[in-house]
Amino acid sequence: MRTLAPMPKKFFYNKPTTTKKMKTLIKVNLDATPEEHDVLHNRWHPDIPMVAMVEPGDEFRVECIDWTGGQISNNDDASDIKDVDLTKVHYLSGPIGIKGAEPGDLLVVDILDVGVLEESDWGFTGLFAKENGGGFLTEHYPEARKACWDFHGVKTSSRHIPNVEFAGIMHPGLIGCLPSQELLDEWNKRETALFETNPERTPPLCALPYADTAHMGRMSPEDAESAAKEAARTVPPREHGGNCDIKDLTRGSKVYFPVYVKDGGLSMGDIHFSQGDGEITFCGAIEMAGYLDIRVSLIKQGVQKYGVINPIFEPSPIKPDYKEHLIFEGISVDETTGEQYYLDAHVSYRRACLNAIEYMKKFGYTGEQAYAILGTAPVQGHISGIVDIPNACATLHLPTEIFDFDIKPNAEGPKHSVTSDVDLAKA
Repeated sequence: MRTLAPMPKKFFYNKPTTTKKMKTLIKVNLDATPEEHDVLHNRWHPDIPMVAMVEPGDEFRVECIDWTGGQISNNDDASDIKDVDLTKVHYLSGPIGIKGAEPGDLLVVDILDVGVLEESDWGFTGLFAKENGGGFLTEHYPEARKACWDFHGVKTSSRHIPNVEFAGIMHPGLIGCLPSQELLDEWNKRETALFETNPERTPPLCALPYADTAHMGRMSPEDAESAAKEAARTVPPREHGGNCDIKDLTRGSKVYFPVYVKDGGLSMGDIHFSQGDGEITFCGAIEMAGYLDIRVSLIKQGVQKYGVINPIFEPSPIKPDYKEHLIFEGISVDETTGEQYYLDAHVSYRRACLNAIEYMKKFGYTGEQAYAILGTAPVQGHISGIVDIPNACATLHLPTEIFDFDIKPNAEGPKHSVTSDVDLAKA
């Protein structure tokens, strides 16, 4: 039996007020393929049948597989990252119907707990190959690499990234409600228009419907074949929620989702043990199988009452309490060409990330290790200024307490402090 590390001093933890056993509404089998589960789906479509119905006020547990559906192994070979099939990912548990939910309502989801499945107490981070998804810094790090992480209570460490340990903020990367047919049509229209501006781009500008690998839950084969041709991929965030990758949606947070179809159709998955703001490596969080304990309720006609277009949320009071940070600034000037961009937050944040990576390399980390740290540790990203023409200013807040050496600048200059020559696994 694994010996769990003591609770870190810099982690606020509220003991549960009840010991009641949570009802498991959706259970998964990690030894079975995703397609063997009729409680999972990897596309969005208004006609996907509900797998369960609950009442407003109900509390229940939902188990989720990892976002790749078990395509990644706990080993030192990144071939699985290189060859992962991105047309059959982001498998979601659900949809769950909420009795009385109607279009125009707000579905209120209280996240009561997020946890690790006993049979899978590890996670992974992938730098995806440029030709297979890429990532935020894919032009700088185009090759597939992998880090595996062990969980020690609320902390995690990786055999592929030495001298780093941190408390995680477990959260669902993906959660949302089924779209209406009108909303689905709008998604397909606008995303197709974007794709067609540069259809040969690598990686592609967006992921359009792809029927061959669609898993449509409890749809009949005939209905699934037809619906899959227009069903939206579960890759991006959209108006209904979706793959927002907000690290603060952890235990104790509350989310307000617009409802678009009768019964709502709440689905969730892509559980993360920890993630930095932006999930910059694409598979940048510490991905895992896990569970969510949630409570649902409704605000009737809440969309109109509050003018909601995208989900809104209340953050959790529970989070790692790292007080010391190094903050790296980036501006909207291309790092390779020197081209000036006008108030471009994307370029600015990329520069902030690259600046942090170059800094960490001075202490002995490889660029890939530093990149993975930014994607997985509880790093904060901010748009600090977006009015002072021509440069937007983005900042990246790196907690210094996650390192077992002093990474702050001093008069003596940086010292090689990484104690091992291990690196992220290669393909």
